[in-house]
Amino acid sequence: MSEKLGCAIWGAGWVSVEHLKAYAAGEQCQVVAVGSRREQSARSAAAQAGLDPENLRVYTDYDALIADEGVQLLSICTPSDRHVEEGVAAIAAGKHIIMEKPMALELEGLRALRDAARQSSSKAVVSFVLHWNPSLVNTKALVDAGAIGDIFYAEADYWHGVSDWYSGWDWCHTKQGGGSSFLFGGCHAVDAIRWLTGLEIVQVSAQAGGWDDRYEYPATVVGVVKWSNGAVGKIGSSVDCVMPYQFNIDIMGDKGSVRDNKLWSTTMLPEATDWTQIPAVLPDSGDVEHHPFIGEIDHIANAILNDTAPCPDIEDAVKTHEVCLAMDISAANGGEVVDLPLLPD
Repeated sequence: MSEKLGCAIWGAGWVSVEHLKAYAAGEQCQVVAVGSRREQSARSAAAQAGLDPENLRVYTDYDALIADEGVQLLSICTPSDRHVEEGVAAIAAGKHIIMEKPMALELEGLRALRDAARQSSSKAVVSFVLHWNPSLVNTKALVDAGAIGDIFYAEADYWHGVSDWYSGWDWCHTKQGGGSSFLFGGCHAVDAIRWLTGLEIVQVSAQAGGWDDRYEYPATVVGVVKWSNGAVGKIGSSVDCVMPYQFNIDIMGDKGSVRDNKLWSTTMLPEATDWTQIPAVLPDSGDVEHHPFIGEIDHIANAILNDTAPCPDIEDAVKTHEVCLAMDISAANGGEVVDLPLLPD
């Protein structure tokens, strides 16, 4: 392996530019190629990231890109319904990958990616980039340190009004491209609350609503959940809300609680008389320029170079996607209780 990892993107939409910027900023990575079905789109993404496309290999054929031996780490940034086929092919070609979410829109796609990953030594990260958000990193540390004790309630919400201003609108509002409210956006909330609590969701019951009938699926869905330790909670996803972007985290334990970046702890702060606010960058924007891709890319680069396990990998992300699919199944059937996991081991 060369001193720096040879990196590339496939798909040249909004988020791909941020992947390229993060690769370029990392000391362990070097962008060697860009790819898209349209050559000009690939060149434009490179230029927007401050890279000279004349110094890069430009691909319009995916098979040719993943056959490039100089590409070791590949970001898959295409529309969601292409992720399974492209992810399986990249893993089979021996590439390490960062795959934008959702990685699949149905159960068989999850199974295909999981099985491919299990049969390969390739490293993979599914791009739940909030694992590197400073405020959530703080929350994770507090929960792990026992600041709130044993958890008995945990909830999260993804509220992001997405309309035709979004560059991916043509595909995201469709069942084929976006899948559902939870698969399109709410999966971030599912992943975050799973990661923060260290618990798994074993049961859901959901209801669907929303007002924007341009979506081919219910744009607002909320589900009651049961956690693996017996705790209860709620997870909501709304992509037709009429309000600024909001990402809510609430975790209650027998020694305290966390609300976003605010802490109440009877063990760590026994003399406090009100919430203690912890200054940090919040997950308070849906703009991809706000997202911590540098942390994500440094994480997988370190995992590749040091042969450690990255997270969230495909195995972990399957669990998040199963919850999203269970929400959709329950909501489509009047709130019936759906048990998890959906896939046998």
